[in-house]
Amino acid sequence: MNQILTDEKYMRRCLQLARNGIHSARPNPMVGCVIVADDPQAADGRERIIGEGYHIRCGEGHAEVNAFASVRPSDEHLLPLATVYVSLEPCSHYGKTPPCADLIISKGVKRVVVGTVDPFAKVQGRGIEKLRQAGIELTVGVLETECCELNKRFFTFHQQHRPYIILKWAQTANGYLDDNFHPLAISTPFTQMLSHRLRADEDAIVVGRITDEREHPALTVRHWSGQDPRRFVLSKDYSIEQLISDCCEQNIQSLIVEGGAKTHESFIDADLWDEIRVETAPITVKRGTEACPLPPNISVKKREVYDQNVIITYQRT
Repeated sequence: MNQILTDEKYMRRCLQLARNGIHSARPNPMVGCVIVADDPQAADGRERIIGEGYHIRCGEGHAEVNAFASVRPSDEHLLPLATVYVSLEPCSHYGKTPPCADLIISKGVKRVVVGTVDPFAKVQGRGIEKLRQAGIELTVGVLETECCELNKRFFTFHQQHRPYIILKWAQTANGYLDDNFHPLAISTPFTQMLSHRLRADEDAIVVGRITDEREHPALTVRHWSGQDPRRFVLSKDYSIEQLISDCCEQNIQSLIVEGGAKTHESFIDADLWDEIRVETAPITVKRGTEACPLPPNISVKKREVYDQNVIITYQRT
């Protein structure tokens, strides 16, 4: 297997490991690490994984720390021959834990493969430069698109200084949100469960004042497991601008917008969105609240069908 394919194989394992921290690592990014070494004594002479780990919980050991800790004493002599794969640039600063770049250097590994550069202001290439100055062979950008996608919330928060924003609504086949301006059950029990899973994956959720007063939505994850998102309600006294400011101040990195058509339209007009998730049921009504028109600069990211309801997730082109 050539080196490019080998690097991609182990980086995919890093991504697989990293996803285990989707709920517990926040607000830190999800990171996976795999340590691979050539074993001269192996019968086939091929490399093998001698250690792996992921960032389990914010404030505790990073992926690299856990990967090195998993290396068996009988394999430690292989570290000078090893390649360390990590989905996000190793940190270079003292935070709640020491710098992972220093740990990697101290282990004397031969090579480091990084998925993508860390956008956090205290890192931003400094970890890579520290490794390079230590004489370690480096490859940067393996499966970069996938690595960035995994931590799109973290990247958006640090690069654009706002949370990753998902606009979400359910509509009838002819584009209405309700029936004659009265609440209408559009989602099925299964798609409602999917909505609650989405809530568990994100930090906060917001609705408009009218939706809050008419429907009194709980906005919880009662049909899934996990932590309820932080609840916000927009009003004349609490604007989108204030919401975004509060999210930044409170380190809220992702936000679901579940309000009515005017609330969604206000986010689109302000160009404050990253994904739009629309669920359409095979039913029609004669009149009601029309769904918000989709913006022009979108493309389909994913299309799913459950119980005859179609869920399309759009992204920016």
